[in-house]
Amino acid sequence: MHPVEFTTDASDGAARAGTAVTATGSYTTPLFMPVGTRGAIKYLSAADYERIGAQIVLGNTYHLMLRPGSELIERFGGLGRFAGWGGLTLTDSGGFQVFSLDPKVDDDGVTFKSTYDGSTVRFTPEDAVRVQQELGADIQMVLDQCPPLPSSADVVRQALERTTAWAARAKQAHTRVDQALFGIVQGGISETMRAESAQRTVEIGFDGYGIGGLSVGETRDEMLPALAAAIEHLPPDRPRYLMGVGDPASLVEAVGLGVDQFDCVMQTRLGRHGTALTSTGRFQAKAARHAELDEPLDANCPCEVCARHSRGYIRHLLQVGEPTASRLLSIHNIAWTIDLMNQMRSAIAAGTFHELRRGVLDVWG
Repeated sequence: MHPVEFTTDASDGAARAGTAVTATGSYTTPLFMPVGTRGAIKYLSAADYERIGAQIVLGNTYHLMLRPGSELIERFGGLGRFAGWGGLTLTDSGGFQVFSLDPKVDDDGVTFKSTYDGSTVRFTPEDAVRVQQELGADIQMVLDQCPPLPSSADVVRQALERTTAWAARAKQAHTRVDQALFGIVQGGISETMRAESAQRTVEIGFDGYGIGGLSVGETRDEMLPALAAAIEHLPPDRPRYLMGVGDPASLVEAVGLGVDQFDCVMQTRLGRHGTALTSTGRFQAKAARHAELDEPLDANCPCEVCARHSRGYIRHLLQVGEPTASRLLSIHNIAWTIDLMNQMRSAIAAGTFHELRRGVLDVWG
């Protein structure tokens, strides 16, 4: 048996609602996965993830291997147990850090400086697999090279070739049968390179497929054709994961093209800076107009924050620099996004996805 079996429960055009069964648990799609970079979503605990309705929480391989170290987490029984989280976990490969920290990259791997103590760290595709096997996530990602956009065709081509070669090496190195391994498609905004990368990654053969290197500087209009070109060549019985994308317009557009799962730090980053996501758009909760409003952030939101707290109270917390405000807004933004995914799932099943998409784009497009 493959570690991940994906079944389409309903479809509406290319949009699909599915169930993915891993060796260690299952999840339903479309799915938003919050990011717990250093083993926690900032200001939240595993008990919060459960109440919010998260199914998979991400961990960051780069940060966790440096502090506290993957061997220590392995001794605790893996990342989920270490964090007290009973749901599923996914670890990224460190590829995005490769993109953002500007290390030395060669055909064999990457050399970068630790953000913690400045020491030099060497990281190969095999290292990425070994570290993630020790971290023990239910799903691990191969090491990839993510070119910034815009980049020249030569730079995008080199990243595609390296990512493909590294993916083959990662598959060879991966030995944990209870842990799924996802490949990653690159290719910038070139439709031909996206299609080629998808085909070559599928030929290697993975439990699921990440689509990386998007939402890194290009417009949504540039992103969507490249995304569609990749999806066309990905197998229907495997999950498709658009990495690092979480704005509502991109979520609904990507689901409309056939993407199943997403992650993003946007929800919590905005929350920490006082911004709320709502069905009428985003707003700055600190604005003076909220001072006397005895109403929730979003009257349509089912989350615990909207059930209990007023805009006036949250604005007060922000005004006085009370960290509880960041916590409440982070919980709301994640819960609101998960609810949006649940609405998409229901709309796909009902055959009304087009109407939902139109409504989301009217507000967020």
